[in-house]
Amino acid sequence: MVLAIGSLIGLERGWQKREEPAGGRAAGLRTFALAALLGGVAAQLGTHVAGASAVGAGILFGLCFLGFTASVTPFFLEENRAERRYSATATVAAALTFALGGYAVVGDLRVASALAVTATAILAFREPLHGWVRAISGPELRSALALLAMSVVILPVLPDGPVGPFGGVDPREVWLIAIVLAGMSFAGYLAVKHLGPDRGVIVAGLAGGLASSTAVTVTNARSAAREGAAPRLLAAGVAMASAVMYLRVAVLTAAVNDDVFGAVVVPLAAAATAALAIGILAARRSQAGTGADGAFRNPVEFRFVFAFAAVLAAVMLLSHAVAERFGGTGSVLGAAVAGVLDVDAITIATARLVPQLLDARTAAVAILTGVATDMLGKIGIGLAIAGRRFALEVAAVALSSLGTGAVVWFAAS
Repeated sequence: MVLAIGSLIGLERGWQKREEPAGGRAAGLRTFALAALLGGVAAQLGTHVAGASAVGAGILFGLCFLGFTASVTPFFLEENRAERRYSATATVAAALTFALGGYAVVGDLRVASALAVTATAILAFREPLHGWVRAISGPELRSALALLAMSVVILPVLPDGPVGPFGGVDPREVWLIAIVLAGMSFAGYLAVKHLGPDRGVIVAGLAGGLASSTAVTVTNARSAAREGAAPRLLAAGVAMASAVMYLRVAVLTAAVNDDVFGAVVVPLAAAATAALAIGILAARRSQAGTGADGAFRNPVEFRFVFAFAAVLAAVMLLSHAVAERFGGTGSVLGAAVAGVLDVDAITIATARLVPQLLDARTAAVAILTGVATDMLGKIGIGLAIAGRRFALEVAAVALSSLGTGAVVWFAAS
């Protein structure tokens, strides 16, 4: 297996230099295979000489590693000079091959094999990786790093468990949802960037609906207010975002409570189908060229994500308090108000109250009420920002999809 590890990495290194004549490259398949064998021998030799002393074996292996690296580095430097380039990849690959050969002997063979395959893949995908680095922008890089920091730096140190009055709020749960939404927003930005602006309105609607259909409505309303804009096409973007929103609510409900999901999934699916159909029909009847894909100028709107986290925590506390004080009726009324601001927050908060404070049907009514007020709120946004024409287009989307969902809900009841 040690020989296989070195041969795998050496095969990729030899393939990269396959056009070079014999003796024209510093190292190829044979050299890397021998490097892995040498690492395995060095590890075994260190163990044999040092006996039970792990420190002594490590020192001997380290000395062999330094000697190997010092002996091959001049050849790679000379190769760089001949090719007039700067690269430490070959030297690092050779050192890694030696180390993996040693680890395969004294450590976990499965880990060594997996690392060899990973290293070979990184080496083989040189051009795609370099192209990706050239294509990424500064804001994209910063957003990706911020998303990683949210996931691997902040999340692990947050308290795990309810904090605060009325049953409390789980900070880890709230933050995890914020991470998911930030990831959705980033994915939406990348979709718009790589699919191109020609389909900007529709793609932005579908992708933006993953994070906030209300944000898509505001952005498209601003575009609709400009001279020469196509309100119907921009409303089609709102329809696409709304269809995704319906499905998103169903997914969030399923993640929190299976019983509530069973009560809401059919009307939400029907409403999503109606909104999607309206969006496709409106897009086909409209004129393109609005430039509404500007909804994704920033990779991730972290202010929105953090605001959502704060709203979610507040809504959870409010829902607990209202449900304890007024029962099911209070939860429905609270959902009607909170749904205008954020349907995700009220969905999660309400589903978490079952079965402790609410039954599944009452929670379903509250969630669907919040969804309805969210859709009706889009009409008000369109009227306030873009005027009557755009508001009427959005109203057609909202009323048709809500009507379809309501009919299915009462038919199934």
